[in-house]
Amino acid sequence: MNGINLILSKTGIMFPKNIDNKKMSSMLKDTLMEHLEIKVTHIGHDFISATMPVGPKTHQPLGYLHGGASLALAESIGSMASFLLIDAETQNVFGLEINANHIKSKRDGMVTAIARPLHLGKQTHIWDIRIEDEENQLVSVVRLTNIITQRKK
Repeated sequence: MNGINLILSKTGIMFPKNIDNKKMSSMLKDTLMEHLEIKVTHIGHDFISATMPVGPKTHQPLGYLHGGASLALAESIGSMASFLLIDAETQNVFGLEINANHIKSKRDGMVTAIARPLHLGKQTHIWDIRIEDEENQLVSVVRLTNIITQRKK
């Protein structure tokens, strides 16, 4: 996650300003995100984005981007967005429901997921996630619902 661009807004910021890049990077070690080479690229006042290469690790048998890889990208970035908004000492974030429409196929290159909140409640967060290619063409539209739970002591 080195090189994250923190984009601030004149009207305020939704995400915390004190994001520890090293800590966030260490959390991704030995995870699906690391295996799929998902990298957080921007954290804005009301969005977070990440990239994922399209290639053999993310292909389905016919050589196209696997829908499951797109969902893994979307759930990863949406869950990370929720994680940045909770008290990580006392709360957990879990994906509760995810659905997607895959609009365009892709064989290689890079896709970018951009997550924006639709609802930020005390117990649920709902994210609208758009996955686009290098030409800003829509590849998938995803909606993710996360549940926020209290950690057991």
